[in-house]
Amino acid sequence: MTRMLAIAHRAGNDLVALRTAFESGADLVEADVHAYRGRLEVRHRKTLGPWWLWDRGELVRRRDVLQLHQLLAAADGDPRLMLDLKGIHPRLARRLAAALAAAPDTTICTQHWWMLRAFRDAPNVRLVLSAGSRRGLRRLRSRLRREPAYGACVHRRLLTPETVTELHRATDVVFTWPVDTAADLADARSLGVDGVIGKNLTVLL
Repeated sequence: MTRMLAIAHRAGNDLVALRTAFESGADLVEADVHAYRGRLEVRHRKTLGPWWLWDRGELVRRRDVLQLHQLLAAADGDPRLMLDLKGIHPRLARRLAAALAAAPDTTICTQHWWMLRAFRDAPNVRLVLSAGSRRGLRRLRSRLRREPAYGACVHRRLLTPETVTELHRATDVVFTWPVDTAADLADARSLGVDGVIGKNLTVLL
């Protein structure tokens, strides 16, 4: 039985988790990238003004948040990073493209597909279009009929084997999330996807 690609969800947002995911054999390690006041921040936490970030009642000082240049230095040329572009900052994609100009192969994922135009001339970047809603999936299917892409990433509740087959006609890979239990993994395998995104690598690997 062929193993699906294992993608460590948000593990790139923390340098200890990044190293653990790499050492565990993850095929890709996801990190969330935001633009804020000229910086590229690596985080899932939401902004709470200029000094603080928060998520589920947890407050973190913004000065302590991981920066993209720190993530790239820690990855040290490993091509397994998958950077998820968050928010709709108009300069996020352009700044990230410039930061990755000398980087090894990198996977870029976002639900804001217009951002991917900044990477069209970047030979070292693999582009993945993401959809997390039924409307997003309808738009994704329409988009891929006109313009194939390297990959598609779709929330698991939206997929059927027939939909995955259709997406495969216009992509090299189809990913899905969330996959955090053995039951989730079995469901993802039955759908026919190529890769699964989850927080528990023990389940995925």
